[in-house]
Amino acid sequence: MTAEMDPVQSLVNDVLHEIFMTLGKGDPGDLTQASCVSRCWHEFVITNGLSKQLCLKMFPQLSGVDHVTESCSFRSDGETVSGNTKEWDVLEREHRVYGFLSHCSRSIVDRECISDAVSASSTDNFPEEGINNTLEMGDTYWSSKGQDPAVPETLIYKLVGDLCVITEIDIQPYEAFFQPGSPIYSAKSVRFRMGYSKASLDLDSVDQSCHISPNDKFIWTYTSPEFPMAQENSLQKFKFPEPVLCIGGFLLVELLGGVQTQEEDDLFYICVSHVRVSGRPLTPTFGVEIIEPSEKFVLKALSYKKESLPESSPRRISSLELQRRERNLEDILNMLRGNVRDVEDIWDEEQDDSDEEQDDSDEEFV
Repeated sequence: MTAEMDPVQSLVNDVLHEIFMTLGKGDPGDLTQASCVSRCWHEFVITNGLSKQLCLKMFPQLSGVDHVTESCSFRSDGETVSGNTKEWDVLEREHRVYGFLSHCSRSIVDRECISDAVSASSTDNFPEEGINNTLEMGDTYWSSKGQDPAVPETLIYKLVGDLCVITEIDIQPYEAFFQPGSPIYSAKSVRFRMGYSKASLDLDSVDQSCHISPNDKFIWTYTSPEFPMAQENSLQKFKFPEPVLCIGGFLLVELLGGVQTQEEDDLFYICVSHVRVSGRPLTPTFGVEIIEPSEKFVLKALSYKKESLPESSPRRISSLELQRRERNLEDILNMLRGNVRDVEDIWDEEQDDSDEEQDDSDEEFV
């Protein structure tokens, strides 16, 4: 399209800016395609940083980006803007990185995003009631220590990548069927924080029996609204108004306010059976590098192939979880020898878990 034929050139910049931003709002890829229509459109989109503006509207958490880098090299068109080749190269790079991030964040299918359990603010009986129990659905649970109801409890998790778009977090409180009245140890409400660790954490060396201070060890780039939690034995869904970009790969679950006392000590406990995080991992296509001590970070485009994003990845199994699984196998052996509770009870529990997993798989397939 020649400049003489291009009707866009007759529009003032404010109007043209609004048109392109509206175009990209529906699908970020449309803005990228529009920038290829003509040299005029290409220069306008890149010079005004429209891909970056669109991405920042989607994810305000990116306001902490100091600059962007890319591992792949690209050949420039050789054209300059105001004679400044270096500035044009920077704008082109931002256009590619932010445009592709916006596209990937909407086109990837949601999946489970928790990789590891890191730490709990307190644990009543460790490791039998440790945070690792919340990673799998079943008749296991994490339990806090007995507290005053105003004392919040926290659970910290590592996600599958340094950059994840989180859409929903599900939590199931635990119902203690073995206690009189089958009490449900939920919290009054829940709040979520996402961010990165101030120093590199070796998860294999973390002692889960010791509390890691969420404020001393982490920078939280996002804090959610406070969601009410029902005192029900069900997987309760907490969906964000808009998808949230977790920068750094750590999630803090804040359980606010105990509602259930334990009969034997009259203290308030919070117990969680399962935590599930749904979202879209952007690793290894994208990465981040924290710039200390500025709390700024570098956004890295490591690949422009969306196929490099994994559909699924195995979760690392901790030594404590292996021990728990060994105990479960021992229970099964004892059960087969007739030393423990009825086989049919265990079978029913396993069948219920299997049905729930199948339902989840069906939902994802649909």
